[in-house]
Amino acid sequence: MSQHQSKARLGRILGPAAAMAISLAGCDDRRNTTPAPAGANPPPAAPGAPAAAPAPGTGPGAGPASTPPPAARPDNTARNERDRNSANPTPPDQSESESDRKITAEIRRAVVGDSGLSTNAHNCKIITRNGVVTLRGPVSNQAEKAAVEAKARAAAGVSSVVNELEIAGSR
Repeated sequence: MSQHQSKARLGRILGPAAAMAISLAGCDDRRNTTPAPAGANPPPAAPGAPAAAPAPGTGPGAGPASTPPPAARPDNTARNERDRNSANPTPPDQSESESDRKITAEIRRAVVGDSGLSTNAHNCKIITRNGVVTLRGPVSNQAEKAAVEAKARAAAGVSSVVNELEIAGSR
C-alpha cells in the first residue's frame, strides 16, 4: 500500500481533519528523524498553520535586564536539624490513642475559634502524646504565644504543655 493510499484510508476511517493532523504531526516518511540539537531553531510551520509566538522572555528587548532574579531560597537548615532530633516531636509523632486525639481536637477547636489570633497561630502544630501537649510553629507576638498555651492547658486530660512556639521574625 502506498503512502497516498494509507492517507486516503486513514481519511475515510478518522475523517479528513484527523488524517491531515496526523500527516502534519510526522507520519510523512520524508521527514528528518534526527533530533534537533538543544537551542536549534524550530522546524518551519506547515503551510496554512499559524505562526508560533516567541517563548516568554525571548522577544525583542528581552535580555538580562528584563529577566527577574531567581527568588532567594529560605534556609531552614537549623529547623530541619532540630526536627530530626527524636526528642522534639513533629506532627507524625501524634499519638493515635483516643484520649490524645480528643485533646488535640479540643485544643485545635479552641485555637481556630479565637478570631483574635493570627493565621500563623491558627495553623500552629499541636502534638499530643500521653497527655503531654507540644506546641510548635510561628505566632505573631508574645500575647498569641501565651493565648495558645493557655488554651492547651485548659483542655481536659492535659498533663503538661511544652510551648515551643516561636514569635515570627525573631528566629
